[in-house]
Amino acid sequence: MPHAKLTIDVPEHTWIGEISSDHPELLFEVVTSIPGEDSGIGLVRLTATNPLPVITDIQTRDDVDALELLWKHEDEALLQIQSSNPLLLLPVWRAGVPLTTPFDIQGGEATWKLTTSTSRLSSLREHLEDLGIGFSIEYVREIDASQADQLLTDRQQEVLRTAAREGYYRSPRDATLGDVADTLDVANATCSDVLHRAEGHIVHWFVEEHMDGQRRE
Repeated sequence: MPHAKLTIDVPEHTWIGEISSDHPELLFEVVTSIPGEDSGIGLVRLTATNPLPVITDIQTRDDVDALELLWKHEDEALLQIQSSNPLLLLPVWRAGVPLTTPFDIQGGEATWKLTTSTSRLSSLREHLEDLGIGFSIEYVREIDASQADQLLTDRQQEVLRTAAREGYYRSPRDATLGDVADTLDVANATCSDVLHRAEGHIVHWFVEEHMDGQRRE
């Protein structure tokens, strides 16, 4: 499972691309974003010597449908912005790739970090190219099995490790679900729920990494 860092050229004909290119001292931090039917909504933290003129400038842009100032303190402001031209994030949404947030935009460039499957990373590259968005890949690193914290919570790892150690996954089984629950001192239902979620994450990861990619090839 690759972990990647990309530098993206923010399209200049978007409000954030034009403003950040014209004012490289400004820092935009995209806290989160969601797609709408014909637009995108983002929560953006702005850092500037004087945020108010920048906020006024953003409001005048044709592709900004709505702007709400959630809070302002000295050189920082938190904005909720709805844009009819969320071009920067379209490749991410179309490829189904979850970005690590927050991510920064400064000087007309966005810095993205993401962890996804090889097939979805390839799809992201294709969508970026199709939309004419320039990018460079800083690195792509494989996450090995020892980095299970990227896949499972600490609690899920503990319960799964205990189940394996007790023999729950041997055939025939050396331990029942009740035995595993007793070892962990939790209810059977709790143990079953945690195991089920952990197993689900692992199965989905395996299918996406090792089966979906082979079918596409």
